[in-house]
Amino acid sequence: MSKPQAALFKDYTNAYFKAENTPDAKQRDDLILAYTPLIKYIAARLAARLPPQVAFDDLVSSGIIGLIDAIDKFDLGKKVQFKTYAEFRVRGAMLDELRSLDWVPRSVRKKATQIEHAFNSLEKRLGRPATDEEMADSLDVDLDHYYKLLDETKTISFMDVDLIRQKNPDNIIVGGGFSAISMDQSDPFAALNLQQIRDLLAENINDLPKNERLTVSLYYFNELTMKEIGKVLDYTESRISQMHSKAMLRLRSKLRKALS
Repeated sequence: MSKPQAALFKDYTNAYFKAENTPDAKQRDDLILAYTPLIKYIAARLAARLPPQVAFDDLVSSGIIGLIDAIDKFDLGKKVQFKTYAEFRVRGAMLDELRSLDWVPRSVRKKATQIEHAFNSLEKRLGRPATDEEMADSLDVDLDHYYKLLDETKTISFMDVDLIRQKNPDNIIVGGGFSAISMDQSDPFAALNLQQIRDLLAENINDLPKNERLTVSLYYFNELTMKEIGKVLDYTESRISQMHSKAMLRLRSKLRKALS
């Protein structure tokens, strides 16, 4: 989260938590009210990459459930700020809600897989990341159609890098930008352990084309919006979204290759 955004969300650990104690009913209500802006902020970042049929209010509701879970399970002895822990639980609850909805059409998953295979095949043959023109030629479509495919697959390509799916809160990286990756429970990525995925991501993000690498960095580490990144890199918001999709599909391709 960027510094201006971070200033909006305070950490209330000292005010409401004491060693071996959990907040009482009133303090719980106060915490829910205090963290409602954070829940809406996380929901908005997710919703921006989702189709309109996914209701923003549903994400917020699942986020509140995640926050209540965080309040009940927070352990002051773990030496992790409550806000960090709450973000982890809130985002995880929202991703669980998305998985339960099965909101990505099979046709979109198929297109994403085709693009991943093309990225992998071309990079193996060329010894470098493929350009947009090379990708369009490989998929036997024109450049405009290729960009349309990227727009269509952005709903499956997002990764909360918002998004590795950690079930163990002890593994939270304080200040880390890659707190979770969104994926299906049946996804083969689940066969990789947490450290393997971290190492693979760190290595392969550095190998991304410059603008895609900057987009990933600004979005996940600095927590800028697509519109804000567009202003920084002097591109339209739509083009930044396409860069994000390309970066995520390249990374997914790398992870699949690691399992082959």
